[in-house]
Amino acid sequence: MSDQPVSRLAPLQPSDMTPQQKDVFDDIIAGPRGSVKGPFNAWLRSPALVDPAQKLGEFCRFNNCLGPRLSEIAILITARKFRCQVEWFLHARLAMAAGHAQSTIDALLAGARPDFAVVPGCDAEKENMVYDYASLLVATGRVDDETHARALAVFGEQGLVELVGIIGYYHLVSLTLNAFNVPLPEPGDLPFAE
Repeated sequence: MSDQPVSRLAPLQPSDMTPQQKDVFDDIIAGPRGSVKGPFNAWLRSPALVDPAQKLGEFCRFNNCLGPRLSEIAILITARKFRCQVEWFLHARLAMAAGHAQSTIDALLAGARPDFAVVPGCDAEKENMVYDYASLLVATGRVDDETHARALAVFGEQGLVELVGIIGYYHLVSLTLNAFNVPLPEPGDLPFAE
């Protein structure tokens, strides 16, 4: 197991929280996440930030129109850009649970285009389009007209707006996790060499 950096924030205990922090903490615990893993220990220091951020994250992760198979591709591309240990650690598992092959996750980790068609029944056209759009947007902060038009034809306006929203939200997550040296939520190898 690789050595993890020391967390820059001690775990915030419910007994030490302000009423505002506790209200948001309780909302997160009661929601589909069921825990405050990831950026939430950091964000809870600012109740005015954590409340809308966790609601946006709940939408991006659980309620977007693309579904987990497609959104996990965008999330892993974002995690790779920032070499975000925790985000990759958690979302590689979620990508597997969404039906992606280990070879897909390995290719994304290496920064290579996966062979999405390796999984029977997948929609390789949509998965390749998420890969193209997310890779370009994450790498350059922009998308050329041709790629945008292709993605619009595949996902429609709502799908494309939600894809960009997912990418943007997970930029915030990655930066928070990296800035505060948030450790992996359980023992394991770090995905990226430190």
